[in-house]
Amino acid sequence: MRRKTMDKLLAWKNDDKSRMPLLLYGARQVGKTYLLREFGKRYYKDVAYVNLETNTAVRSYFAEDITPERIIRYLEASTGVKIVPGETLIILDEIQSAERALTSLKYFREEAPKYHIACAGSLLGVGISRAQHSFPVGNVNSMTLYPFDFEEFLWANGKHFLCEQIRKSFAGNEALPYALHLEAMDLYKLYLIIGGMPKSILEYFKTNSLLSVPDIQGNIINDYIADMAKYSTNAESIKIRAAYNSIPVQLAKDNKKFQYKLAQKGATATIFGSAIDWLDFSGVVLKCQKTEQAFMPISVYSDLSSFKLYMGDVGLLTMKSGISQQTILSNAEVDNLFLGAVTENYVATQFAANGYPLYYWASENTAEVDFVLQKGNDIIPVEVKTGIRTRSKSLGVFVKKYKPAYSIRISAKNFGFENDIKAVPVYAVFCI
Repeated sequence: MRRKTMDKLLAWKNDDKSRMPLLLYGARQVGKTYLLREFGKRYYKDVAYVNLETNTAVRSYFAEDITPERIIRYLEASTGVKIVPGETLIILDEIQSAERALTSLKYFREEAPKYHIACAGSLLGVGISRAQHSFPVGNVNSMTLYPFDFEEFLWANGKHFLCEQIRKSFAGNEALPYALHLEAMDLYKLYLIIGGMPKSILEYFKTNSLLSVPDIQGNIINDYIADMAKYSTNAESIKIRAAYNSIPVQLAKDNKKFQYKLAQKGATATIFGSAIDWLDFSGVVLKCQKTEQAFMPISVYSDLSSFKLYMGDVGLLTMKSGISQQTILSNAEVDNLFLGAVTENYVATQFAANGYPLYYWASENTAEVDFVLQKGNDIIPVEVKTGIRTRSKSLGVFVKKYKPAYSIRISAKNFGFENDIKAVPVYAVFCI
């Protein structure tokens, strides 16, 4: 199944001037290991792969002298692969298990840049944030792999022509032919249930049924919870789980700002701050920060005490919330308030996959705009609607105050542009 990150990996391989050892971030089971091994298989003569979590012998070797030539000779002996610069891809998987291996990347960059090294780890962000040894700042290239976005999901379904037509309509603000619009909406609803986790998608392709997909998603969530216990203290893991389990409840509120009391009675930012950071660094959630002013650069106006948490995959939210598949698949305009939360979470995952930092805006009173994007020098408000009813007072308040070049409204409606509002169907968020 085609991934957009493969193109980025190929650009990294071919960049002889500024290529450095690569760190591939991402939550567990988004496909990091498979992608790196497939990348090596396609574009290198050989691959020297080591899992530092399971291969304790290699992991212990990094505890000693980490000069590049010594490490290379040992990896050759361990993997049985002759490591040739430019022809062999070295993959160090679960690198967060060996902090000194992270430190060694600095020396590979400085003393042996000819070697191509790609590293990944399910809890890489958590490991790095707590690393006791020197992190190779400025000596690594970083990428993040997210679950399949909706366009990748369409590719996996063989819908390449549909993707092309969606992108064409987006660029021209022209309505997609009605039959294609209906097809795209049906596939979008399917995606809300299956999500973008590779195992969930493969299970659906294998069975051509949605019945067993929740079982796969449940196993993924159980793996996340196991990681919370494995990679944190007992006291902290309880808070991490409580915060994670509260996300559907948090998103069900009209005011989706994260409230600590919904995770645990008497909880505060002081008590739960590290738990939120763990979830953020692990990649299993997406943090959307409140911005107090819609000026450029948007990051300097963020309110660090106010944020929303979304699940990193919309299919996992659908499964965890218990909302019925029939409700999502219905073609009728369903008055289910939680569908709004699911749609908003979906949009957050698509924006994150496209590289946007997540922000929302709220006025001092009651107006709130779901997302705010910085595109060049423009700050663009984005309003998200579940169905075809698109009236919004909050967007009007924002426009009156900040006068953006244009606004974006995401809904079940077809493409269009009117009153400085770009109408984008929910299935076309990947175009933004």
